[in-house]
Amino acid sequence: MTVTAEIPPTSGEANPAVTTKRVGMVALVLSIVAWILTLPPVMARTAVPSVVIGLIAALVGVVVLRDPKHRRLGAVTVFLGLVAIPLALAMTNQSAANVREVFTWSAVIASGLTFTTPLLFGALGGIISERSGVVNIALDGMMLMGCYFGIYGANITNSWVLGALIGMVSGGLLALVHAYFSIHLRANQVVSGYAINFLAYGLTGYLFVAHYGDNGTPGTLPEVPNVTLPGIDHVAFFGDAIGHTNVLTWVGLLLVPVIWWFLFRTRAGLRLRAVGEQPRAASTVGLKVMTTRYTAVVTSGVLAALGGVYLADGFDGSFNFQMTDGRGFIALAAVIFGKWNPVGALGATLLFGFSSSLAYRLQTFSPTLGTLFQALPYVLTLVAVAGLIGRSRPPAASGIPYVKE
Repeated sequence: MTVTAEIPPTSGEANPAVTTKRVGMVALVLSIVAWILTLPPVMARTAVPSVVIGLIAALVGVVVLRDPKHRRLGAVTVFLGLVAIPLALAMTNQSAANVREVFTWSAVIASGLTFTTPLLFGALGGIISERSGVVNIALDGMMLMGCYFGIYGANITNSWVLGALIGMVSGGLLALVHAYFSIHLRANQVVSGYAINFLAYGLTGYLFVAHYGDNGTPGTLPEVPNVTLPGIDHVAFFGDAIGHTNVLTWVGLLLVPVIWWFLFRTRAGLRLRAVGEQPRAASTVGLKVMTTRYTAVVTSGVLAALGGVYLADGFDGSFNFQMTDGRGFIALAAVIFGKWNPVGALGATLLFGFSSSLAYRLQTFSPTLGTLFQALPYVLTLVAVAGLIGRSRPPAASGIPYVKE
């Protein structure tokens, strides 16, 4: 009997799979560089180098696509390499002054954090809910409740803190309705979420007209203040970027490590994840599946509503019909994009927030390019859902009603 063994490659031999991955990563970086060359501080005034680099990156991506193990990497490289070309052409067609004004990086960071904050609160809430096994499509409605009741509470109490608390309670109560239908009545969670959204749209619209009429909200409402960082507020670049950031932005950023630690380093977080993965097994060992899910969904509503409070009291300073503008759905997309992890969700919301910031700033000089950046979060969501940047696996019991035996 002959026994054969596979001889591992020696240190001098290259592993083809590793080599392909490294080549793909280099091409991925090149596709990004192709666009960056036309931005400050480099500010290339011709698109020829960017076009050449973008085409090279795309061609290398096509080669990487032939390797079954790295098709996702190849697809992303081809996509970014081809997208970098029109972006570079658009930048070089603008005057240098316009490009510098749009891409003042300190202002882009400050604006990006502003757009990120409501998405981050919604995404964190969505993660907690889905980790328990309940899909929360109603994030947008809960966020809208926070918008209205945050403004209304600040108006009647003359305090943004009390207004924020009232807004958070309103989001939690709406989430309780969603939890009752989804958990207790075992209704379809997606249908229930959409119904809750329409309920929030109608309820806040009616209350707004009933309380404020055609005059709208007062212009002297207490707003969520900005935090001035001593020693940084006057430092070049950093002062303009983060030196005067809203207090709720810092709260949202601090919640990311707190919720990560809770989910992955505490016994309560382990129980929450167990309920979302294997509720029947969790119940067998004595965990209260129903109670855990109710708590998670209500917490989700509170966090989403806090994002709405920021949107109304910290950003706009007023309330308008459906002012969330679908941000709850973008937050839900960030949950998927971030693979149900608070740190991943932070990265996704930052990406979405900065693309919104650039879209807003680009509208002044190039409405077409501004619209392109507005569509970027949706395109990236499709890329994530398609699995081109790695498979996103939701909790095993997410969306599945639990029937107690």
